[in-house]
Amino acid sequence: MKKIKFAFISIFISLILLFIALLTYKTLEPKAYDFMVQHVQTEKLPFDNTKNVYGHDDIVLVVIDHDSLQQYRWPWKRELNAKIINYFAEYANPKVFVHDSILTALDDNNPESDKKYFAALKKMDNLVEGFMYGFKPYSDLSKGGDYDKKFLLKYGIKNAQYEPYMPPVDFIFPSVLTSPQEFLDSVKNIGAITTLSGNIDGALSDDIIRTHNYFSKYKGELLPSLAMSSFLTANNYPKVNIDDKYISFPELDLKIRHKISDYAPVSIVPIKYYKLNKSLYSHQAYSAIDIMDSYDSIIQGKKPKISPEIFKDKIVVLGVNDPLKDGLNDNKSSSVSINHPAMDIQATCIDNLFHNDFMSIAPAWINVTITILCMLLVYFAITYNTLLAAIVLTSVTILASLLLSSICFYFDCAINTITPVIMSVITMIIGYIHKYVIEALKKQKVQYAMSRYMSEDVMRNVIKNIDNLGLGGKKSVVTVLFSDIRGFTSMSEQMSAQQVSQLLNEYFSEMEPIVSKHNGIINKFIGDAVMAVFGEPIQDKNHPLNAVKCGYEMLQKVKELDEKWQKEGKPVIKIGIGINTGEVFVGNIGSEKRMEYTVIGDTVNLASRLESYNKTYKTEILISSSTYEASKEHIEANEITDVEIRGKAQKMNIYEVKYVIE
Repeated sequence: MKKIKFAFISIFISLILLFIALLTYKTLEPKAYDFMVQHVQTEKLPFDNTKNVYGHDDIVLVVIDHDSLQQYRWPWKRELNAKIINYFAEYANPKVFVHDSILTALDDNNPESDKKYFAALKKMDNLVEGFMYGFKPYSDLSKGGDYDKKFLLKYGIKNAQYEPYMPPVDFIFPSVLTSPQEFLDSVKNIGAITTLSGNIDGALSDDIIRTHNYFSKYKGELLPSLAMSSFLTANNYPKVNIDDKYISFPELDLKIRHKISDYAPVSIVPIKYYKLNKSLYSHQAYSAIDIMDSYDSIIQGKKPKISPEIFKDKIVVLGVNDPLKDGLNDNKSSSVSINHPAMDIQATCIDNLFHNDFMSIAPAWINVTITILCMLLVYFAITYNTLLAAIVLTSVTILASLLLSSICFYFDCAINTITPVIMSVITMIIGYIHKYVIEALKKQKVQYAMSRYMSEDVMRNVIKNIDNLGLGGKKSVVTVLFSDIRGFTSMSEQMSAQQVSQLLNEYFSEMEPIVSKHNGIINKFIGDAVMAVFGEPIQDKNHPLNAVKCGYEMLQKVKELDEKWQKEGKPVIKIGIGINTGEVFVGNIGSEKRMEYTVIGDTVNLASRLESYNKTYKTEILISSSTYEASKEHIEANEITDVEIRGKAQKMNIYEVKYVIE
C-alpha cells in the first residue's frame, strides 16, 4: 500500500509539474523570447554605423510617410504610385521591387489614373504586389470559386514538390480579398502580406509577430508570402522542395529550416529581427515624396534629389506608414517593438530570406533536457545541503541557465529562457515541502519512539524546549509512588526468559494507563518496580490524592490480572506500593551527552522505603504522614505509629490505605 500511495503521489506531482511547465511555455516563454531578442540577440554591432542601418543595406524602404501625405492628400490617385514605380522601372534597376499593399477595387472617379498605374505595373517583370487572405467565406461562393481558380492558376507555385507538406485541412482563411481583373492582368508576381501572430511554434497566444509563413496552403495549392514571392522573382522561380523540416532550393544550394504548424497548415520560420534605428526602422528608409520629386527632376533634365544609382541591384520595399494619421499608422507588435512598421517587418522577412540569416530554434528535447537537468540539480541541492547552501546552488543553477540562454540568443539560437527558471523555483518549493513533510514524519516517529522510553509529558516538555536543553532543574513539591512485585526474583527463576518478558510487559501495559489517568508520569521502570511522579511536569495541586487513587487502582487491576492469569495457568503476583509527598529536585541529571529527566531527594528515598515496609507489616499500600494529611478526607487508612525508618533519626507515623472514597 505504501508503494502504491507513493506511486500515486509521484504521478500527481509529475502531472502538476507538467501542467506548470506547459502553462509557463505557453504564457511566459513568448514574453521571455521577446525580451531576449530585444536585449541580447539584436544588441550586436550594426552592419553599417554610418547609415544607421542594422539590417543588410541592400534592403531599402520607400515610405509613403507624413511628408509625402502632407503634399498629396490620402487616398492618393494611383498615378502617384505609378510615378514611383516608373522611377525604379526606368532608372533605378533594382533587383526586385516589392509593393507592400493590396488593391481590391478600381477608382471609379479617376479611371485614367488607374490606367497609368496598371501600365507602370506591366513595365516591371521583377515587381511583386501583395494580396490578403479573407477571414470570412465568399458572399457569392460561385463567383468566389471562379476567382480562386483563375487566381491559383496564375499565382499558385508550379515548380514545387511538397507532398510531405500536405496538412489534412486547408489554411485557416477561407478566401482571399479579390482584386479587379485589370490589376491581375498587370501583375506578374504576387505574395501574401497576411501575418500571423503568436508563439514560435505557431500557437496563437498574443498579437506579437514572431514568425513568418513563407508558404501557405490554400484550396489545395501552394501560395507564397510577399517575402517568398520577392525571393522567387529575383531568382527566376527556382525549384522548391518542401518537407516537414526544410524548405530547400536545390539550384541555389539553400535550405531553410521551418516548422509545419500544428495550428494551421502553414510553413512557419522564426523571424530574425534587427535593431531599430531612431526612425523605428531596421533598414534604410527614403521618403516617397523625395522619390517622386527626383523622378520629376530627371524628366526635366535636372539633378535628382536621390540618385537612382543607389538603388541598383537592391531590394526595394514600398509601403505606407504615417504614425500621425489615423488609418495610415500601419504598425504592428513585434519581438523588438510594440510599434513596429509593418513594411519593415516585411523587409526583415525578405532580408532573412535573401541572406539566409535566420533564427534557429533549439529542438524540443534540448529544452526538456535543460529544464529537467536544472530541476534535478535544484532537488539534489535541497536534499543534500543546508538551506543557505541550497539557495546559493539554486541561484547558481538559475543564473547558469539564463547565461546559457543569453549565449544561445546572442548567436541566433532560441532556447527556452523562463521555463527552466520557473521550474527550478517550483522544484525548490516542492522540494522543501517534501523535505518538511519527511522531517515531520521522522519527528513523529522519533516522538513515538521516545514515548516508549519516557513519559509522553516529559517528551512533550523536551520537544517544547528542544533549543534550551541542558543540565539543571528546580525544587518542587511532588508525590512519588513506588510499586514492586513481591517475590518476583524467585518466581522468575522458575520461568523462561520469554515468559518473564511476556508477564512483565502485560503488567506494565496495564499499569501505565492508570498512572497517566491520574496525572502522573512513569519516571522509570526498575526491573519489576515502577517509579511514578505526580505534580511534575504535569502541574496538579491534588497530586497527593491522585497518587493514592492511582496506587489503589493499581491494586484492583492486579487482582483482575491474577484471575485472568490463573485461568491461563500463569503465576499470580502481589504488589506493594509506597507513596510519599515532599520537596525534591526535578530536572535533567547526567552529562551534556547523556541526561535523564528525573526527581531526586529524601522524598524519593522515603517512598521507596515505604514500599519495602509492606513486607514487614503485611500491607499493600503504605503512605507517609505528609501524603495522608493532604488526602485524608478522601481515604480510609490505618495508622501505624512510631515506625523506625532507616536513615531517619526520629520515628514517624505511616498509614495503610484501606479504601479510597470516590
